[in-house]
Formats: sequence, structure tokens, C-alpha cells
Amino acid sequence: MSIDHSTVIRNNYQDTNLSTADFYFDLPEELIAQTPLAQRDTSRLMVLNRAEQSISHAHFYDIINELTPKDMLVVNASKVIPARLLGLCLKNGAPMELLLLRAHENGWWETLVRPGKRAKRGDKFAFGDLLFATVEQVLDDGNRLVSFDYDTARFQNIYEVLCEVGNMPLPPYIREKLADKNRYQTVYAKEEGSAAAPTAGLHFTEDLLARLKEKGVGYGEVTLHVGLGTFRPVKVEKISEHIMHTEHFSISQEVADEINRRRANGGRIVAVGKCHDQRFWHLRQGYYRPHYGGFGCGHF
Repeated sequence: MSIDHSTVIRNNYQDTNLSTADFYFDLPEELIAQTPLAQRDTSRLMVLNRAEQSISHAHFYDIINELTPKDMLVVNASKVIPARLLGLCLKNGAPMELLLLRAHENGWWETLVRPGKRAKRGDKFAFGDLLFATVEQVLDDGNRLVSFDYDTARFQNIYEVLCEVGNMPLPPYIREKLADKNRYQTVYAKEEGSAAAPTAGLHFTEDLLARLKEKGVGYGEVTLHVGLGTFRPVKVEKISEHIMHTEHFSISQEVADEINRRRANGGRIVAVGKCHDQRFWHLRQGYYRPHYGGFGCGHF
């Protein structure tokens, strides 16, 4: 999905003295789960009660007790593509790794390449015998624009090829091989385009969503394709100097109207995940409006 930059919304940020060091914390490696639970919604849930200033612990399926019929869940229905490609440079046989970030209208893809020094304009790579890539342009930030060649008689589009040769772009702290690709998708994922999962929604099951709807809790889907910002480290000391990237975001008239109706009736809008929660914060100007296109964040 390419971004129409004429529709990009850019945020107005407030300057801050916060530094990256203010966000450092210790996360023991042995506490990072390497494989998913057999049942998604049996994961743990920490409940912060702001009114009572208390913390309690539950299971994710208990979230039904925290929501009322006035409230509304808004989830990100973006679908993760097998965006990590492992292959060889055709010039010298050296191993190459590509991470697909975003498709452009001309069919080229913006990618992260490792090692970057081996990816000069005109270089060609092979990913098995099904997919071949050519570096078309080296961007100022070091990313590469690449074009792809594959058997169009066998595959209707690039996504079908990626299902054959691509790997799910797991975070670097997950070292175990993913046995089932669907476990890195939400149960409501629809539109392909994310380079990483909107992980906050991974714990919902179809049964849990059905029980929430039976209770009267509202439900709406938006699409935000998670991209480069998920992978690019913050290298500046002052966080307001960190330049963020542009992502594709869309919200329909129907969902926007339901959000506005529930807010007017005193309900809470629960954005599942920080990615589109940030977009809601910037889109809100009294009422939510439909939007389709790029969403640019000029600063952190």
C-alpha cells in the first residue's frame, strides 16, 4: 500500500526536556516469553485503577469485567506480511537480508537491507528460485528502493510469493522459531501491509470478542500499517529531536460515527495498542473524522 502524501496529517508536538535515558529500564531476558500460550486469552492482564490508585493482576479474558456496554473497542485490522527475506547476492553469493517496509505505487518497495554496504544501485539478489530483487535507488536515510521479479503466471501478486519465501518479522528478542505464522496475526487481521504485528491485539480470541459484543461493548476496526518506526532505534539524546516516519492509516465514516456516538453518551473509547492510539490522539478535534491515507509524525 503506497501513501498519498497529499493526505498526510502531521502532528503538532510539544517540546520537552525528556531524554532517551528517562525511558531506560531493566527487562530480564529470562522473563521474555519465547513461545505463545496455547490459548491466546489466558495471558496475564495487569489492571491499573486510576481512581483507587491500585494495581491488580488477572487473565486477559477478564478484560470483559473492565468494560461496560457504553464502551467501545477499536482494533487495528492490519495484517502482517512475511516481510523478512533471506537470500543471496547474485554478484558474489554473499548472504543478504531484506525487510520490506512499504510498497510504492510503481511496485517498488522501501526496504531495510543488511549488510547495507552490499546493496548498491543495480545489485541483484535471489530469494530461493521464486523471487528476485534489484536495488533501484539508495535513499538518504540508508533504506533501499527495490523492484521484484517473480513468475506472474504462477503468482497473482507479491504477497502470494512472500507466503512461500518470506519469514515473519519477529522482534529481535524472540529467538525461537515461529511454528505457526498465524500466531503472529490477530484474529481480526484483514488488510496486508504491516511489517510487524500490532501486538496488543494478539490476545483476543473470536470467542472473547463475541462475548464482549454480547455484553454490548462496541467494536470498530481501523487500519494502521506498522512500519519503519517499530525497527528504527532512537539515536538522539533529546526525544523531541527524533524524526518519526509516515504510516498508512484509515478509519471509515461508520467507525468514526460510532466512536463519536459512544463518546457523546459517556462511553470510553479503548484503542487496542499504542500505534493507533497515537493516531486517535492527533485526529481528535472534538469529533473523530474519517481518514484514509498517510499519517505523518514529524517528531517523536
